[in-house]
Amino acid sequence: FSETPAGLIAENLLKAKEIALNDSHVPEKLKNYLQKALDIALGLDPYLDAMATSKRYGSSFVASCFFLCLYECTCNFHHEQGTVVLVVLFLNFHSCLSTGQIFRMFVHMIRARKILLIGKLKGYSILAIAEELPDDGKIFACAEAPYLGVNSQEAFDYSSDGKKISMRVGPTADTLEALHAEDEHFDIVFIDADQRNAVNYYSFVMDNHLLRMDGVICVENTLMKGQVYLENVSDENVLAVRKLNTVINSDPRVEQVILPVQSGLTIIRRSPAPPDAVIESKKEVVRDDIFWGYNRRRILDRLRLDGKVAYVTGGGQGIGRAFAHALGEAGAKVAVVDLVLSKAEAVVCELGLKG
Repeated sequence: FSETPAGLIAENLLKAKEIALNDSHVPEKLKNYLQKALDIALGLDPYLDAMATSKRYGSSFVASCFFLCLYECTCNFHHEQGTVVLVVLFLNFHSCLSTGQIFRMFVHMIRARKILLIGKLKGYSILAIAEELPDDGKIFACAEAPYLGVNSQEAFDYSSDGKKISMRVGPTADTLEALHAEDEHFDIVFIDADQRNAVNYYSFVMDNHLLRMDGVICVENTLMKGQVYLENVSDENVLAVRKLNTVINSDPRVEQVILPVQSGLTIIRRSPAPPDAVIESKKEVVRDDIFWGYNRRRILDRLRLDGKVAYVTGGGQGIGRAFAHALGEAGAKVAVVDLVLSKAEAVVCELGLKG
């Protein structure tokens, strides 16, 4: 059974059905309902896979996936016979294609160019993401220890997109601090870290603006096999994920939804600056086409900005203000200078409201 909610429901329904079949006192009608529920639960995940667009992956991608699956299986399973490893290898290789397609879709929709991976995201998911990125795209993969030991780079080198992957090995908190010091900003942040520290990584990304204005955070394993919403749970990892979900849900800076795929995938984006935030601001924020965008279309939806600028003169009004907004939306750090201090401060406030 898969570890999705539907797979776990099917597993428990099958056990209930076996008990019912061995008990002559269970009414036949109840057995029939159990079978119907089991059929629905068993059929969901295979149907979702069958109805998803199947991409014809290149041979280099397939070879890399196979290598990664084989290595991960042999690391996690030690059995005198090869049957266990081969069965899990087959299941993981299938998951490679289906999970990879989900992440590819996100990268394509957001038109991402720079991605941050926190924790041990599956190696074949990393390759699927890398394949969808443009040639100048970059993945920063940070993990506490070498992802696949000495074989990690060898596995990525099987793919022609391996050059897009930059491994950052070391304490995750230190890596995030370094990326912040390097003034990095990301279109997508994937968090698949240990459950007890995931909330700290989420908070750091948001508090230090590592996520670009239109960026998305994807947090994996947020349903914990359905344990996260059950009562009387004492497992510390489950409680940590429950806390993470509560923190995200109560964060006014973001909007989020949990998808019941795999073991739970939370999709998070920044909330648009609400009108009341502008009204309550102490600064003289101007609510016009520069702030909201012409017909609610951001400046960068109509113009392209190459490179980054960190200093804008005369940025408190006119074209300088529009330029400051464009730079801020592009992820640059902007210092606004104007002869009228209050106008410069107002533009800084406007950019802050946009995140």
